[in-house]
Amino acid sequence: MKRLFPLCAAMFLAAVQPAVADTYPSKPIKMVVPFGPGSGTDQVARALSEAMSKLDKVTVVVENRPGGNGFIAAQAVSNAEPDGYTMLLTTNSTHAAAEHLYKNLPYDPVKDFTPVALLRKGYLVMVTRPDFPAATVAEFTALAKREPGKLNFGSGSSSSRVSAELYKQLSGTDLTHIPYKSNPLALTDLLGGQIQVMFVDTSSAVSLVNNGKLRGLAVTSARRLDILPKLPTMEEAGLKDYEMSYWTAAYLPRNTPPQITARLSELLERAIHSSGLKQLMDKTGTEVSFGDAETLKQFQASETEKWARIIKAAGIQPE
Repeated sequence: MKRLFPLCAAMFLAAVQPAVADTYPSKPIKMVVPFGPGSGTDQVARALSEAMSKLDKVTVVVENRPGGNGFIAAQAVSNAEPDGYTMLLTTNSTHAAAEHLYKNLPYDPVKDFTPVALLRKGYLVMVTRPDFPAATVAEFTALAKREPGKLNFGSGSSSSRVSAELYKQLSGTDLTHIPYKSNPLALTDLLGGQIQVMFVDTSSAVSLVNNGKLRGLAVTSARRLDILPKLPTMEEAGLKDYEMSYWTAAYLPRNTPPQITARLSELLERAIHSSGLKQLMDKTGTEVSFGDAETLKQFQASETEKWARIIKAAGIQPE
């Protein structure tokens, strides 16, 4: 009799899951964001919430849970009920880079989550002050090689840090890393001359480059960006095979029924292709890059391997 109980329970769950999926969502979905209000991920979350409400009459409540390098939000979602009503909208910071930058994660980026959808990709810009004596990547590289270790780069995110480390590896330069708690703090010191270069996301760089406060040297995308058409790619600037992106994706807790995952993926796909999201993407220099659960699973695996390779080659020791 004891052996029959698990079998009966499994058969019962299999029978009720399609019915649950047919009525999902029947209440508000909580979208947990690991970063504060006004951040790039938060802007996407709120635009998605608005689009899902207009297109499908789905109520989505955005909950910002910043801090702890994204650990607080990720752990909260990993421990939530796998019913489709608690979703993590996050980035490569928590789901590709963290396991290689920190010793003791309070969650497993793969085992503790159900992939739902890849949503967007963004890129970074290599920037200096306008009065810095290097107007191109080649000139900056030449200067850095003449003075190894004397030039500083700042970073306040894993994407910013690893983008600079990849530049160092491919250019054969030696720059000194200055860590910051956030990229805006690093940008302040770059503008003030305390550091000489950094890689910053397009949404933060565009206005500063266009108004002449910073000089853009190149973008980290594989092709030129419409929002900064005059800037070459890093490969065009002489660094073969250089490409770095940051990305946004949606996850549910592990063991979420596949019918619910598929339904949420459909809702997100409709929302990410809405006119409001397109306007936001155009404004911030990011792009829609939708992929379903299986696509996200494979993409995350390849990105994790890529970030691990760069971090290891840079000699970065997990904190």
